[in-house]
Amino acid sequence: MSFLRPSSDPTTAIGQLHDWLGAVEPERLVIETSGSTGRPKRVLLSREAVLASVHATAHRLGDAGGPGQGRWALRLPSSYVAGVQVIVRSLVAGHEPVLDGWQAAGEETSYTSLVPTQLHRMLQSPEDVAALRGLRAVLLGGGPIDPALRRRAEDEGIRLVATYGASETAGGCVYDGLPLDGVAVALGAQGRIRIAGPTLFNGYLDDPELTAQTLVDGWYLTADAGRIDEDGRLQVLGRLDDVVVSGGVNVPLPAVARRLTEHEDVEAAEVLGFPDPEWGTRVVAFVSGAVDPDELREWVAAVHPRSWAPRQVVRLAELPLLDNGKVDRQALRRCVEDAS
Repeated sequence: MSFLRPSSDPTTAIGQLHDWLGAVEPERLVIETSGSTGRPKRVLLSREAVLASVHATAHRLGDAGGPGQGRWALRLPSSYVAGVQVIVRSLVAGHEPVLDGWQAAGEETSYTSLVPTQLHRMLQSPEDVAALRGLRAVLLGGGPIDPALRRRAEDEGIRLVATYGASETAGGCVYDGLPLDGVAVALGAQGRIRIAGPTLFNGYLDDPELTAQTLVDGWYLTADAGRIDEDGRLQVLGRLDDVVVSGGVNVPLPAVARRLTEHEDVEAAEVLGFPDPEWGTRVVAFVSGAVDPDELREWVAAVHPRSWAPRQVVRLAELPLLDNGKVDRQALRRCVEDAS
């Protein structure tokens, strides 16, 4: 069987996906994951799975106000699942996505999809803020969303929809904590998030062992932990492997990172664990912003156990990013390992 790899060139990818949507016997898409935490995986997606996501998204956005379909602005890499979905949603609605600016031939643009880093930067541009304010919705996913960032955007009149999903689920499949129509979410051991439904992938290309470990009885077993709140909404707590043991204490690294980003002088933060002969695992914070490391440790300890405060703080002008806007954790690891 042949496969289609969406191009990293947006114009080429639009042509590929236009033909793929109209094919009598479409190839499966091969979406390579970002590799932000290790070796990239090659995810196989059927046209049925992608379209199930497209139609469920349109229905959800329509439920929330507006028709749910329209032209999309592409601001994400066209070879990743989020970019593919922007292109396909727009094509299914009868429009080519906008590649430059926010309008095509003067026609209205209705939606876009961003990652938090992009939104943070766009909020500093009055032109971008005005454009985002004019959209029916901005999907925001690809990583944890700082509550302060969401408040800033909503105070500007921007309608955000927080999404959670993966390449393996044909993109975001949980919107503002609620699964899309047809999608089922359950929690397993240690709160591991499991997802089922028509948007699931077919497996990993040339990796049947990983496929068998990840697709179990019709469920996709994610690497994330979550909880269901009192309103029945999914809260993503972070990756299962993002809890480290430092000095005999369990430290949830995403919680530390969220606290750091609440500091007014911190523009962005990421927290990782490194092997350490004294602590077992040393908690290291990477931050952009002019702030004193000791002050940051006290900032964390003000609301969390002092043992959660980072043992080391690395200040950077900007956090390194992958093409899809996520923090490049491997590059951060090299920063510390190369300095050792």
